[in-house]
Amino acid sequence: MSMQNSEFSESPTSLEELIDRLPRTFADSEIEQIREAYDLAEKAHSTQPRASGEPYTVHLLAVAGILADMRLDSTTIVAGLLHDIVEDTDIPLSYLSERFGPKAADLVDGVTKLEEIKRFTDEKRSQQLENNPKLRSQRDETLRKLFLSMAEDIRVIIIKLADRLHNIRTLKHLNEHKRRRIARETLDIYAPLANRLGIWQIKWELEDNAFRWLDPVTYKEISNGLQQRRIERSEFIEQVIEMVQTELQKSHITAIVEGRPKHIFSIYRKMQRKGVELEQIYDTEAVRIMVDEITDCYAALGIVHGMWRPIPGEFDDYIANPKDNMYRSLHTSVVGPNRRSLEVQIRTHDMHRSAELGIAAHWRYKEQAKRDVEFENKLAWLRSLMDWEGDSADASAFVEAMQKDVFADRVYVFTPQGDLKDLAAGSTP
Repeated sequence: MSMQNSEFSESPTSLEELIDRLPRTFADSEIEQIREAYDLAEKAHSTQPRASGEPYTVHLLAVAGILADMRLDSTTIVAGLLHDIVEDTDIPLSYLSERFGPKAADLVDGVTKLEEIKRFTDEKRSQQLENNPKLRSQRDETLRKLFLSMAEDIRVIIIKLADRLHNIRTLKHLNEHKRRRIARETLDIYAPLANRLGIWQIKWELEDNAFRWLDPVTYKEISNGLQQRRIERSEFIEQVIEMVQTELQKSHITAIVEGRPKHIFSIYRKMQRKGVELEQIYDTEAVRIMVDEITDCYAALGIVHGMWRPIPGEFDDYIANPKDNMYRSLHTSVVGPNRRSLEVQIRTHDMHRSAELGIAAHWRYKEQAKRDVEFENKLAWLRSLMDWEGDSADASAFVEAMQKDVFADRVYVFTPQGDLKDLAAGSTP
């Protein structure tokens, strides 16, 4: 199988394109509600063009299209179409509740509240917070309420991630100050949330787009470097895929094997971590093997290690020991053909679905009230936040706990020259 890259489809350009993208299991009544939501949003936002000059519905269709690609339920898609309507128009939340039901209205309300995050991410506000304990206390209480609303219905944050994904794709239409503010906010808040929820498909695109605007010179250097090696990389991966498929077939293991390109921000992080240039990053190529059963994962691992010498210290078993966001897969690096380093990921099809869409991949189980242990584990950290409710005196401790849990992995800082540096949490000057 040729190289593939799991990405969202192109944004729908019309309501009919969106309808065509919906799951075939949607009832006629659900599709009709989506049509009504779009009609209402089109009228309500008719005098509010985007910064690009395009109608506001371009953004709403894009957000709804992302949610449809994630196979989310109709209520979420309705809320996606209406997510800005309360904040930006005169239509009250009560009207949405009457016309589309309380669940859709609650989702819109939750997304509207998340806009409060903007108050704490611009540089001037951040400096004020550092010097004013009272303002910090107000921030902590507001953020606590925001996270608690997330725990109540995780679809709120999924809609907000879809909204942010389209917004950062279209940053070129804003001035430089706004671009940098939104990009920094994305890297500080939204990408870590996508990671924590296991929505890798959104996480990598948020990171790459934010990095593009925060450090355009380095971004272009890496992008150009990868482009120069593109044909060679493609031929190498095609050779690896063919070899792996042949050996798997000999062992009667049914599998899909595909190339997995490393994304620019992840390559940048590796360059920073190792203190090397792009030319010294040899495993920009990766292959993913997807099989039916867990036992097939380990059998495929044995085959790969039999084909090529494993690189010491580069094996991780996230099936036996899942990551905090419940990510599961086998990772190994080997010395592949022509003595080139190669990263290999091995997982089941269910693990792949969860890795790409994270908690969103399990939403249908929750809607159908079926028990899904992995889904419940993913929600456990959010539900635990409810224990803090009602004790406003502990707001700062709550936010500190959230920072340790959700945003603990990385710290991003700018040098005096304006270069973005990615540091491990706890790093010092």
